[in-house]
Amino acid sequence: MSRLRYILDRVKYLEETSSVPALAKSPKPRPSRVAAVRAFNRFYTRRIGLLQRGLLDSPYSLTQARVLYELAHAKDATATDIGDLLGLDPGYLSRILREFERGRLITRTRSRADGRASRLAVTAKGRKVFAGLNSRQSDQVARMLAPLPDDAQSDLVDSMQKIEKVLSDRVSRKKVVLRQHRPGDMGWVMFRHGVLYHQEYGWDERFESLVGEIVVNFLKKFDSVRERCWIAEIDGERVGSIFLVKDTNSTAKLRLLLVEPTARGHGVGRLLVKECIEFARRAGYRKITLWTNSVLDAARHLYIEAGFQLVKEERHSRFGEKLVGQYWSLDL
Repeated sequence: MSRLRYILDRVKYLEETSSVPALAKSPKPRPSRVAAVRAFNRFYTRRIGLLQRGLLDSPYSLTQARVLYELAHAKDATATDIGDLLGLDPGYLSRILREFERGRLITRTRSRADGRASRLAVTAKGRKVFAGLNSRQSDQVARMLAPLPDDAQSDLVDSMQKIEKVLSDRVSRKKVVLRQHRPGDMGWVMFRHGVLYHQEYGWDERFESLVGEIVVNFLKKFDSVRERCWIAEIDGERVGSIFLVKDTNSTAKLRLLLVEPTARGHGVGRLLVKECIEFARRAGYRKITLWTNSVLDAARHLYIEAGFQLVKEERHSRFGEKLVGQYWSLDL
């Protein structure tokens, strides 16, 4: 298995608005969460047999088997290519490759393009060894899944894919799509605001109640010409939201801006704010206002970047915490 490159929650545009504060810097992981991840790692490494001396009763370690796997699927790979792909120390990888050469699993040829580099190729013997390991590993996984009902197998695979997505950097290569709201979105907006703001700032259910009031009022009084809710998606999954609602004929409010932790640092918040401002101009508004809280430092960067000006501040304890509310305004 390759070394996963952890993408820690990046926090540049973590925001909120008008009545709901912006998301901010990701907190330090709770000790209980660190312990839970470590417990899972211990369970899973034992469950799939990674604690044995050799992988699948073979003379090869997990790392050796993974290097052989990558070589078998690569074309004209160099040691540098494999090292970068797996995040391996060059010296450690070099020892593995020398062992493979001694065992006649691979060959090296000098690169014509770069005389300092060698191209690695798997020999017929190497492919036979790889095929055996690959087959046994598939059989092992099949045996692990076999006792589980079909729905449990599906849940397990879905959970694994979600873990991979959260811990990988693939989201940075995905396209962000904005769309208008549809049935089911408002429940998601309320749920995610309630969960995230409690987890990250300790805000109580009164905050979720406020989000609910905003959502219900939006649906009851929705003006499709001058109001909007946008939902941001990546690969069909909701990762953010923003609302623009009418305050007066000339003033709109920006509200409920949210970016999921897995999508932070990839411009989702900036894209939502930009879309909101552009729509407000097209709708004929002359000003946009919003409300947030001073503890959300990253939000200020986003709002200042968009041209908002801080109007006033006031202390409050609306969500079970002592906070300083901030009012911002943007002339269109």
